[in-house]
Amino acid sequence: MTNNQRLVYIALLAAQAVIISLLERAIPFPFAVAPGAKLGLANIITCMALYTLSTKDAGKVVMIRITLATLLGGTISTFMYSGAGALLSFIGMWGVKKLGPSRISLIGVSVTGAILHNVGQLTIASWIAQTWTVLLYLPVLSFIGILSGIAIGIIANYLLNHVEKLQYYRSLQELNYTR
Repeated sequence: MTNNQRLVYIALLAAQAVIISLLERAIPFPFAVAPGAKLGLANIITCMALYTLSTKDAGKVVMIRITLATLLGGTISTFMYSGAGALLSFIGMWGVKKLGPSRISLIGVSVTGAILHNVGQLTIASWIAQTWTVLLYLPVLSFIGILSGIAIGIIANYLLNHVEKLQYYRSLQELNYTR
């Protein structure tokens, strides 16, 4: 893939993630038992980036998504929460993915990201509130995160295996990984 193709692909993934983030923000809270919980649909794009781009480029997709989604409809606090969650989630997903496909699937990588996103957000919330009791909400959010992580992983896995262009980029990434 040429440098221009790579840049266009990063931009396309980031744009899709931003649009999904903005659409998801417009949906009222889907979980009555967990106020503030979201499905994390933009993580479909994060999963696809992790499996089709280098770590550096996948990180660029995530940072562009967080920055643009905040600029298009967020606040400094949403940037802090999203940024902390996305950073911890991305690092965890990258680390778990490094275990290899024989040990963990894309669904497991997605679930890891969902749980760590919640940990990152609650850590910021506890820092702002200046109390660690906020972390008592973690089991509830983790349960929701596991369910949504499974759903996101299934969707991302389906897309990676059935969209021809994504298969091409994934094979390029695997070829670069084996070198």
